[in-house]
Amino acid sequence: MLTLTQALYDQIVAHARQDHPDEACGVVAGPAGTDRPERFVPMLNAARSPTFYEFDSKDLLKLYRELDDRDEDPVIVYHSHTATEAYPSRTDVTYANEPGAHYVLVSTADTDGLGEFQFRSYRIVEGVITEEEVKVVEAY
Repeated sequence: MLTLTQALYDQIVAHARQDHPDEACGVVAGPAGTDRPERFVPMLNAARSPTFYEFDSKDLLKLYRELDDRDEDPVIVYHSHTATEAYPSRTDVTYANEPGAHYVLVSTADTDGLGEFQFRSYRIVEGVITEEEVKVVEAY
């Protein structure tokens, strides 16, 4: 189960809406060895595409150096889908190289008739996708 604060949830959704119609992407870092997302790190989609996202290699290198310096792990890796449901694509699975991370997908398309976005979380390990419950709390 992914547990995150309302503030982090709102920041992820706002980033997805802001970058629409392109896919948004980013990370939420947390203390190394924990499963607690704390620091919101929006990234630039270097592909600037409505159907694909790609972290800029220089930004990604900077992020991993920062994580190392701050003794943090990428707890959440997120991106948006702009025209499809919030479910990992084959490309998303290929890019899922953080086995301990929660992979959050936000759909900014009304694909289920329940409103303008979906917020879903998955574990992706060795190509296996497992959806997990998302619990939003006011504070930890």
